[in-house]
Amino acid sequence: MAVEYDVVIIGGGSGGLVVASAAAQLNAKVALVEKARLGGDCLWFGCVPSKSLLHASRVAHEVKNSSRFGIYTTPPDIQFSEATGYVQQVISTIQPHDSPERFESLGVEVIFGEGQFKDEKTFTVNGKDLTARAFVISTGSSPKVPPIEGIEQAGFLTNEQVFSLKERPESLAVIGAGPIGCELGQAFHRLGSTVTMVSSRDHILPKEDPEAALVVERQLEADGINLIRGKRAQKVEVVDGKKHLWVGDEKVEVDEILLSSGRTPNVNSLNLTAAGVDYSEKGIPVNQKLQTSNKRIYACGDVIGGYQFTHVAGYEAGVVVQNALFFPTAKADYSVVPWATFTEPELARVGFTEEQAKERYGDDVEVLKQEFADVDRAQAEGASEGFAKIITTGKGKILGAHIVGPSAGELIHEIILAMKNNLPVSALTGMIHIYPTLSEVNSKAALQLKKRKYAKNQRLQNFLRKFFNFLRSTKG
Repeated sequence: MAVEYDVVIIGGGSGGLVVASAAAQLNAKVALVEKARLGGDCLWFGCVPSKSLLHASRVAHEVKNSSRFGIYTTPPDIQFSEATGYVQQVISTIQPHDSPERFESLGVEVIFGEGQFKDEKTFTVNGKDLTARAFVISTGSSPKVPPIEGIEQAGFLTNEQVFSLKERPESLAVIGAGPIGCELGQAFHRLGSTVTMVSSRDHILPKEDPEAALVVERQLEADGINLIRGKRAQKVEVVDGKKHLWVGDEKVEVDEILLSSGRTPNVNSLNLTAAGVDYSEKGIPVNQKLQTSNKRIYACGDVIGGYQFTHVAGYEAGVVVQNALFFPTAKADYSVVPWATFTEPELARVGFTEEQAKERYGDDVEVLKQEFADVDRAQAEGASEGFAKIITTGKGKILGAHIVGPSAGELIHEIILAMKNNLPVSALTGMIHIYPTLSEVNSKAALQLKKRKYAKNQRLQNFLRKFFNFLRSTKG
């Protein structure tokens, strides 16, 4: 016998949990289906563990390099199992917020099992048919395994295993130089592994502003990471317990290989064809209202193949809640989507790159750049590498921003707020920034547009010159 709900959510990751929590608190009848455990990649294999491991590695790096501040100590004794133990401790602390008990207390029926659609209005799990006014697919994504000869036989790590390691690999090859590869490559190196990173591009972080990505690249090399650029991993052989990884004509011997070369949307086990839902290896296509080809079935998060960030999944979940429970009038707006890579230095971005802005707006583009070297707080903390770059039109409309340097992921938020509320870049100079703080990098960058306009305005300069000459002559 089918059980009727207002909404059935398939997948208990970031997007699904937001939909379930909000819908239940609005007194809807909600079922949440999850095949493993609530929390999704973000809690167990993504944001939470990676940032915890990065913090541990940063502490080790600061101790190791404390002599630059006049503090001398012995090299840090890194107990790798305790570092990953710290990671698991953080997960355990946060996990109750995503626990089945919490969601059941909100009125959500949590069902564990791997189900599939029976037809366009029925989802079957554990032999029970669930029907609903609306369904939400939020099954996330999984690590993509690249076509490297011998990789399956040799064995490899992904983000789903790496945070549970008890022993540190003495040597590690990281395949992929996107955010995950850069973050984990730097973390493992700072915790004592010899790290080689393989980038198929000529530079790392290919989705970022090239100038900003270069700052991160230089730091990775300064740390001692071996970067192989512009080549793909071809094959792996295991010889005497070592993994021989061939990258082009170069052989790298390592103990472990970490794959960080993209994600694959989790769509194959859902029997989406029976539900009338179109999909491909790139994910489930949706319209602006996040409806699939079956208008009563919505999708959000990684599974739709768009921006693969926890914060975007949460935003999309808010759109889905309104449309699935009430009237489908809300539309997802991706005009201001920020993200950050949490290496040291951090790299944060929102909006257009310089190149994208010039393609769209032609010559009506101003690039305002401020080095952290000229920000007093950055100098005081010995963190002066990097810059803030704000891209605007000639009239000051903010088109994008890129910050690479200390706390970039925090600093970019006032620019995000300005963009979201259609404030001109001058708004960043019209507020008082506390001195000395890193946030001055934003106001100093923004001020450059005003200085630039003044430098080009000869009439105003001539007027002011005459005005002050007049004042001085009358005073005499």
